[in-house]
Amino acid sequence: MAELYSALRDAIRAGRPIAAATILSGADVGAKLLVRPDGPAGGGLGSAALDERAAAEARAMLARGASGVVELPELGATLFVESFAPPPTLFMVGGVHISVALAALAKVLGMRTVVVDARSAFASEERFAHVDELVLAWPDEALEGRLDARSYVAVLTHDPKLDDPAIRVALRSPAAYIGALGSPATAARRLERLRAEGFADQELARIHGPVGLPIGARTPEEIALSILAQIVQVQRKG
Repeated sequence: MAELYSALRDAIRAGRPIAAATILSGADVGAKLLVRPDGPAGGGLGSAALDERAAAEARAMLARGASGVVELPELGATLFVESFAPPPTLFMVGGVHISVALAALAKVLGMRTVVVDARSAFASEERFAHVDELVLAWPDEALEGRLDARSYVAVLTHDPKLDDPAIRVALRSPAAYIGALGSPATAARRLERLRAEGFADQELARIHGPVGLPIGARTPEEIALSILAQIVQVQRKG
């Protein structure tokens, strides 16, 4: 058991998502199974069937950052699954004024903040000293392989050369939220381009565009507030 707690501690310290499933009632009360997003990480609950089912339940809960009791009557067990997930990450594509305000607001809600822009004049340390990570690279290169179910993507450059590649990567990922700046006409043209590239309407429906809740926002700070409100809405309603 000491090895399991050490593995759990190390994962938490390293910021790696991990969940612990513990038997509350059943044949082996107190037994634990550690689960990572890609499979079990150690321990066991007494049977291969229970381990497999518990791992599936724990992975689903870990993806949502959720903890709670899981009833498995068909396997004669009740589990408690505790998720240890790093904070959700907000990726802002474009080192624009909206991103400056949005990053500040997102930090208040405990989100990790990343700003991505290939333009050094926009993505400067002076403007974004308050973000967790500043990436000077093309958005598709910067986002590839980094987006998971706890990622939120706000595409804010208003330039198809930067926005469209970022949206393509986001649509092919399990990102929880994809928002894109622009008027209804801009959003319609964006959807036409992506349809022409082969994206289905069901995939395109994931894009929130125009981005943000319709609160009549005008200033960068108000637009940032509308975006973050929409992100919270997605978090709470799924």
